[in-house]
Amino acid sequence: MRVPEAFRSLRYPDFCVFFVAQTISQIATWMHSVAQTWLILSLTNSPLLLGLITMLHWGPILLLAPPSGAIADRVAKRRLLMATQAAQACTALTVALLAATGVVAYWHLGVLAVCAGLANTLFNVVRQSFVNETVGRDDMVNAVALSSAAFNGARIVGPAAAGLVIASLGVASAFVFSGAGHLLVLATLATVGVEGRPRRERATTIRQDIAEGVAYALRTPEIRAVLGVLFMISFCVFNFSIWVPLLARNVLGQGAQGFGFLLAVVGVGAVCGAFTLGTVVSRRPSQALLDASAAAACAVLLALCLIESVWLAAVALFLLGYTGVIASAGCQTALQLRSPDALRGRVMSLFTLIHGGSFPIAAPLIGVVAEGSSVSTALFLWGAGGLALLAELVGLRRGFERPRSTVASVSDMEASTR
Repeated sequence: MRVPEAFRSLRYPDFCVFFVAQTISQIATWMHSVAQTWLILSLTNSPLLLGLITMLHWGPILLLAPPSGAIADRVAKRRLLMATQAAQACTALTVALLAATGVVAYWHLGVLAVCAGLANTLFNVVRQSFVNETVGRDDMVNAVALSSAAFNGARIVGPAAAGLVIASLGVASAFVFSGAGHLLVLATLATVGVEGRPRRERATTIRQDIAEGVAYALRTPEIRAVLGVLFMISFCVFNFSIWVPLLARNVLGQGAQGFGFLLAVVGVGAVCGAFTLGTVVSRRPSQALLDASAAAACAVLLALCLIESVWLAAVALFLLGYTGVIASAGCQTALQLRSPDALRGRVMSLFTLIHGGSFPIAAPLIGVVAEGSSVSTALFLWGAGGLALLAELVGLRRGFERPRSTVASVSDMEASTR
């Protein structure tokens, strides 16, 4: 049977299995996150304590993303992925047991949130560098786009499934389903034929490996340019779990149903953006595409600060998810294709560090501005600030390119006069 062009990377058997595995894993992770939120609020009814658990869960990204990349370049990636799924399954099933027996305490959830965060950080770094092992280079854009679509589709399916399970069977059952999902992923990964072994034996320390990866990224103009756009889009745009509830509740006056609808709209836009990238862009995404999509996403934030209609907000949020994912998935693909095999894990760890690590920093700042002034002010500042930062990055990039082109012209003239 002929595979449609939009899904052409699924023709590779190993990627097809890996795609299913990471989709199930992301759904299970979202189920865990929603169930954890519900359980904490049931125990404490404290937004502050909920925020602390969120920080414990996402904090490991800031500390462990670079070491995770160095580890990914040293060890067989498939085995690392399997180890992370075993750890996440144990975490979810432990919470399920504690909740079912009625002995769960807040500190239990704090410790287990750190464990889940560590496993999730390692999984995301290794997952991104493992994609290259399962498809041909010509289909890398499509593979990354499908992976992004799976992630954003899980953002819709996971919370919805968790809500249904919690409402019908209780919060402990949601953790059981999450743990079972990770165990299923573990079994699925066991069937992948590619190990993802390191290209060469390493006689250096992990600290030296990290330094080598960072130095390569900083001295390579193409990698540096992509990371700049990634930072802007991650810090300014990819705060959907903050923007959407603030917009729904404080600006549009919507309840839980309206909030769920708007969050789903963002997810649908993100999935459509991922499919567009995978279908239209057949090779490496150009820097112009990354700049344009990032600028469009910031322009949508500016438009949102003026909108007071639910349906106009839905259209804008669809566009925000659409353009935001084209920018972020495009950055991910560009980093995959522009980094050498021996350094790919460490380069992709920088992607995880910037993309995931920006949220714990940007989210409280958005909250401070929204509470001190208004949600519309926060949207305006982040949209305008993102455009200003992007303009500065483009200006710096052209400033670096101009001397290089001048040197090249002088060299050509000297060669012609010899």
